[in-house]
Amino acid sequence: MKITELFSKSGVKLGVEAATQAEAIDVLVDLHDASGNINDRDKYRQAVLDREAQFSTAVGDGVAIPHAKTDAVVRPGLAAITVPAGVDWNAPDGKPSDLIFMIAAPEGQANVHLEVLAKLSMLLMHEDFGAALRGAKTVDEFLKVIDDAEAAHDAEQAEKEKKAAEAKAAREAAAAASAADSALPQVLAITACPTGIAHTYMAAENLEKVAEQMGVTIKVETQGSVGTKNALTAEEIAACRGIIIAADKGIELGRFNGKPLYSTNVSAGINDAERLINIIMNGEAPICHAEGGVSASAASGATEGMGSTIYKHLMNGVSHMLPFVVGGGILKAIAFLLDTQGMGTAAYGSSTPLAAFFNLVGGTAFDFMLPILAAYIAMSIADRPGLAPGFVGGWLAKQGFTLGYLATAMDAEAQGALISGGFIAALFAGFAAGYLTLGFERLCDHLPESLEGIKPVLLYPLVCIFLIGFVMLALNPIFAAINSWLTGALNSLGTGNLVLLGAVVGGMMSVDMGGPFNKAAYVFGTGMLSAGTTSAQIVMASVMVGGMVPPIAIALSTTFFKNRWSAADRKAGIVNYIMGLSFITEGAIPYAAADPGRVLPSCIIGSAIAGALSAGFGCTSPAPHGGAWVTPVIGNPLMYLVALVIGAVVACLILSFLKKPLPAEETGLAK
Repeated sequence: MKITELFSKSGVKLGVEAATQAEAIDVLVDLHDASGNINDRDKYRQAVLDREAQFSTAVGDGVAIPHAKTDAVVRPGLAAITVPAGVDWNAPDGKPSDLIFMIAAPEGQANVHLEVLAKLSMLLMHEDFGAALRGAKTVDEFLKVIDDAEAAHDAEQAEKEKKAAEAKAAREAAAAASAADSALPQVLAITACPTGIAHTYMAAENLEKVAEQMGVTIKVETQGSVGTKNALTAEEIAACRGIIIAADKGIELGRFNGKPLYSTNVSAGINDAERLINIIMNGEAPICHAEGGVSASAASGATEGMGSTIYKHLMNGVSHMLPFVVGGGILKAIAFLLDTQGMGTAAYGSSTPLAAFFNLVGGTAFDFMLPILAAYIAMSIADRPGLAPGFVGGWLAKQGFTLGYLATAMDAEAQGALISGGFIAALFAGFAAGYLTLGFERLCDHLPESLEGIKPVLLYPLVCIFLIGFVMLALNPIFAAINSWLTGALNSLGTGNLVLLGAVVGGMMSVDMGGPFNKAAYVFGTGMLSAGTTSAQIVMASVMVGGMVPPIAIALSTTFFKNRWSAADRKAGIVNYIMGLSFITEGAIPYAAADPGRVLPSCIIGSAIAGALSAGFGCTSPAPHGGAWVTPVIGNPLMYLVALVIGAVVACLILSFLKKPLPAEETGLAK
């Protein structure tokens, strides 16, 4: 398949006038729609915006490659525009983007087209190719530039493959091992990004190009949506001077044990390749102890602060925990909704078979929340050997088993009630299991090589599970006391104190809209849910309403204060009604990024007010997500919506007051 086979003439537009990123995205989505590549314009556009909210798809040198993989795409396709004046796309080099390609990738179909898109990504790394595209006068000329460049690239790749095959044959034929080693690459690299469509291959292309300029031989393995390509061999790993990991997702590092390895993000592979290669060539990379649990993030830990490292481990646990919290929590909330009214808490989930089903399944998912949190924190620290100890430690933390309980295990009358250590104990279990495993692995480095085979299958799980088991049984009484105190404190809070707490967690949801403060408030709320108390559900309701305010405030301002916003901002603002009602705070990120000095204070105030009002009204939420769509299970739902409306309106009014009216030519409104 050729690159131009993914284009139609109706999918290319030259000389576009677009004042903002959102306006350019609208043009590109319309081109895909006109080309018949998508069947749901709004859904595809939202998928593109969600991808941009993660991090910018601009790659520098005036090029941006927005993309989305969704079932709104009926066939793979490309759309392209040139914007002579350029658009601010938050590029790493700060330059506006004037050459923009948008990729439409279908969900759940064959990925053959992704190899073609990867080739386009590589071509865009060459300045002469981009210049030729920008200079095209017609769509036919634009597509011909791509055809010609692709043909030249294919010929060059064929020549490279031929030379590589010849070099391999020469190595195999050489009798001397030293002669064979000299033909192997000096530097190895792996590139990967979460979607694996563009950035993976652009980082690989740039690393190869810069290495060639530096006179360094390199081989880059890509782990993209089409699978692993150009896989590194054991011979190459043994002979290389070091390995670069340029990835935004976890990479298995066991094969690199004992080799110098430097880990960073995929953007560094695109924008900072020379520095990465120099780190390896100058011997500055740390040694990878894969069996000692150095993961893709930990390998670069020496260059990060302790707080950043701990945050990464915590977020790895939280990201794996959230599906259990959200799925289980909403299913349990549905069970409550389906329960026979007036039965009371004693019959919760058991008064009807349907309610019992939802409660059983949701409760099972919820039961795994804390063990999963601990397991993936430990795995982030110690790699796969940390998973089992972390899970066991998290389960013991949740159940609240103690050494004292074991002492009375045979005497039912003497046994005391088990008290869970809760969320705090699970956090401790995850970090304790991770670092205990990491330390034990380091001790095992001194064992005879003959024991290498039994370490991962016998020694690590046996000893590390024993250690974390003893630690948690010994310390669980402390965590149980803390958890009991915290639960009791929440339950005993008067209305005034709960209002203050609601204001704090509600406001935190708007501080960075998906960043550490937002996640801290959300994790606190969901962690409290495991206690099953009314006060904990009040906190969760304040967290959720605080996160719903920013997108709705933006939508209200763009609707009722039109002269403060450009036409593109107003058009995009409508979608924020849905995002806000769905508790997707990230819908406000593009507006906050463009004008943080006005948007953030307004939203923080509005969210804090909404959180405080929700707590003051006694609103509760047994569901950790869902926004307005789980209103039927919200306690005091009418006043919850009142709190949401008041908070959003206050934020809208403050924001609209702070923003000055724009000139009529910018707003597109009649004078």
